[in-house]
Amino acid sequence: MTTATLSTNGVTQPVATNAEPILLRTDQNGVATVTMNRPKQFNALSQAMLDALQSELDTIAADETVRVVVLASNGKAFCAGHDLKEMRAHADYTFQKTLFDQCSRMMMTINQIPQPVIARVHGLATAAGCQLVAACDLAVAADTATFATSGLRVGLFCSTPSVAVSRNLGRKKAMEILLTGDFMDAETAEREGLINYAVPADQLDATMQRLADAIVAKSAYAVASGKRMFYQQLEMDMADAYTYAADVMACDMMASDAAEGIDAFIQKRQPLWQGR
Repeated sequence: MTTATLSTNGVTQPVATNAEPILLRTDQNGVATVTMNRPKQFNALSQAMLDALQSELDTIAADETVRVVVLASNGKAFCAGHDLKEMRAHADYTFQKTLFDQCSRMMMTINQIPQPVIARVHGLATAAGCQLVAACDLAVAADTATFATSGLRVGLFCSTPSVAVSRNLGRKKAMEILLTGDFMDAETAEREGLINYAVPADQLDATMQRLADAIVAKSAYAVASGKRMFYQQLEMDMADAYTYAADVMACDMMASDAAEGIDAFIQKRQPLWQGR
């Protein structure tokens, strides 16, 4: 698919040749909603979509007015994974490795930006789409949503999706869905830890908004520091994790928001966050 560009919220984005933007962004009260917009392709992660997501995440990371990111999509599916037609059209190793490196970088950026990212899942999320849900910091899904690492159904083990999925699910459950390609319903996904909440579709936005509002009400400095600390300590052994976490807390106690928050608690008033 050839692409052109279109400016959305001041950011130039790749768009399909019919001038339909493949990625949309709206901002309201500190929440940036980024919406994948390839409904006919079930929001497959083409190179253009990955480029658009990477560009938007990089822009958001530097935007101090954004406190929370919601990742959503239009159409029947949340995301059906990689664009298989595009992949088959470029059968050489260099294209495939570049594509998966590009996708991995985007997934890691979700964890690396200072703002928490919430996946809003209204439909199926398969293969790299399931990976996308797992990569987000939080996830809320309609109770009709389904999830699968379905690569083996087309003869391809979901290796890159397994990285994020295995960091959400227990080892045996992760291997089960990776080896079978079977679908997991939203209730099971909630119970197993892939998502935070499975709710009726008409409660999806309200549940997502409740999470976003709770985060926006907190110190931006503390949220960003805590998110960074959380992912770094996960890869450490326990002793190193405690050493690192103690240093982060000591440093955070030097921040003005910590002093303000503690003083406000003692004085029984609402804190006035400075973001530092």
